[in-house]
Amino acid sequence: MALSYNARGFLLLLAAASLLAASEARTLVVGGSEGWRYGFNYTDWAFQNSPFYIKDQLVFKYENDSGYSVYQLPNLWSYIKCDFSKAKLLASETQGTGEGFKAELTEWRPSYFASGGKDGKNCKDGLMKLFAVPLPRWN
Repeated sequence: MALSYNARGFLLLLAAASLLAASEARTLVVGGSEGWRYGFNYTDWAFQNSPFYIKDQLVFKYENDSGYSVYQLPNLWSYIKCDFSKAKLLASETQGTGEGFKAELTEWRPSYFASGGKDGKNCKDGLMKLFAVPLPRWN
């Protein structure tokens, strides 16, 4: 069954729009209105908000007195185990207020984020960890 000329035009327009959308960076608040907090499932949030693209920004919002932070973990094993021994502190306990802390996805590789508060308990028991695998932009 052949597509009509109008149907082919619509499909071409739809494909162009999806490429255009992929070329513009997004700013996403991690956890949406829930923010960065203990007990929220960030794995589900990441799946619902994917795909991520290079140059997208993830914003971590949390209160100063929460004990939360943002670390970048070096690999999947550290992420699974909530091992902060080789992690890099990106945002301290005081950097999540107001506009929050922004982490830009700059490379086409997985990025692993977690809260290191309470000796890793925020990560292990509180599910305060997420990973993002940004796709390249086609622009």
